[in-house]
Amino acid sequence: MQTKLKDKGRIWLWGLLAVIVMSQIYFVQELLAAFVLFALVFATIAFVVAGVYMLQHCAEIAVARLADIRRPAMNVAPASREN
Repeated sequence: MQTKLKDKGRIWLWGLLAVIVMSQIYFVQELLAAFVLFALVFATIAFVVAGVYMLQHCAEIAVARLADIRRPAMNVAPASREN
């Protein structure tokens, strides 16, 4: 009789241990899923910010080049009509 109770106790102990391990695995899975989601959101925001920065920088370079193209090579006074 004593052995039978001891075996039932071991079964319950292993069952409790299995429940604890499974809950820890579930908790770790949830943490990893949350980390992946936050990493994806962070990467998306970083990509958008980098894209906006690149667009602003390229626009600044384009405006500077356009200003250089429209600048006359030399200043010539307009000819008067009186001569």
